Amino acid sequence: MAETSFLTDDFLGQLISVGEVDILVGVPTHNNAKTISSIVETIQAGILTFFPRERAAIINADGGSRDGTRQLVMSAAIGDAQSRSKLYALRTLRSISTEYASSPASGAALRTILAAAELLRAKACAVISPESTQITPDWLAALLRPIYAETFDLVLPTYRRHRFDGILLTNLLYPMTRALYGLEIREPSALEFAFSGRLGSQFLAQNAWHEETAQVGSEIQFTLAAIAGGYRICQSFLGAKEHVGRHSADLVPAMRQTVGALFSSLEPNFSVWNAKTGSQPIPTTGAEQEFSLEPLRINRKRLREMFSVGVAELESVFQSILSPSTLGELQRIAALEEDSFSYSAELWVKTVYEFAAAYRKSVISRDHIIQALAPLFRGRAFTFLVENRNGSAANVEDDIEALCLEFERLKPYLLKIWNGRE
Repeated sequence: MAETSFLTDDFLGQLISVGEVDILVGVPTHNNAKTISSIVETIQAGILTFFPRERAAIINADGGSRDGTRQLVMSAAIGDAQSRSKLYALRTLRSISTEYASSPASGAALRTILAAAELLRAKACAVISPESTQITPDWLAALLRPIYAETFDLVLPTYRRHRFDGILLTNLLYPMTRALYGLEIREPSALEFAFSGRLGSQFLAQNAWHEETAQVGSEIQFTLAAIAGGYRICQSFLGAKEHVGRHSADLVPAMRQTVGALFSSLEPNFSVWNAKTGSQPIPTTGAEQEFSLEPLRINRKRLREMFSVGVAELESVFQSILSPSTLGELQRIAALEEDSFSYSAELWVKTVYEFAAAYRKSVISRDHIIQALAPLFRGRAFTFLVENRNGSAANVEDDIEALCLEFERLKPYLLKIWNGRE
């Protein structure tokens, strides 16, 4: 059993009072009072509907909320959910909460949920984001049944997204993870997922939680640990994923959480990914991906301007990261007029791979490397938006697939620069 001294005595007491469970649902929160009640009610309804005979508990891991989030979780009475749904559990369903820190940290929240799952000997555990306002009771079945009834170890979601939602996912995280690790996992850094008790215990015990990297990007690290450990992975379609508008200033923190974690994993997992070629699908229930085509206002001009300014202002930084040919090509396209601008798939893949190799070698501060990639990603995002502004859902999928194949085709280039031969 992994070390659990980081859990408070109060939380340990609550866990002891729960006893062992079959099903556990973890909800990490921080000031989510506006949404948490409906989220917990839906989770309760999902458990009542699909797991009425199982021992179940809801665990809230809170990062220092000051808006009453924890109190709302603990006051969510199962009797209310039963009267609304006209369904009744044959066993007790408990909701308990703990404050793991005075400020939010995804790694610390996941660690708390993993420790609770191990102490309660949970057979299947799901993690649900408190911002997933479109959750339905069916999500619980889609995530937990493959673990509980079919002996999978990790269930990741697929969604119906807007075609321009998640461009960082579709243009970097998904194609690079797929090319390196050989599995077509659409959401390697999902905020909703489910896992088996044995996978949770291994990640809890083996992850270096005291290191800063363990506190950042825990979701994608969890996925990569499952791949590296040879665990059984599948995907389940959950339905619509609401588009959440983000300010451009949020890009760098998002890249630290995802791209930084992906880059950090490459060296310790080198023996897992270096010899893999091509990719293969994984078992999937429902659609692998769906795209909606509703109108969406995005300032494309601003993206291209930020790319061009970044290329000019960060030239000395790029000289330590990029090859002369790649940097020269970026400088060339930065000078183009908007109608002529195109950040090709080949150039983008070489850019990302050169950044990954530079990250490994720490040619400058690793955080500065991630920050320097942000304006270049904006240039790639501009091209993706322009290429697909009039495209159908099938056109968007074809574009993403072509980029994935380019990441796979150029994987030998990454290995060459990784080993210092260029």
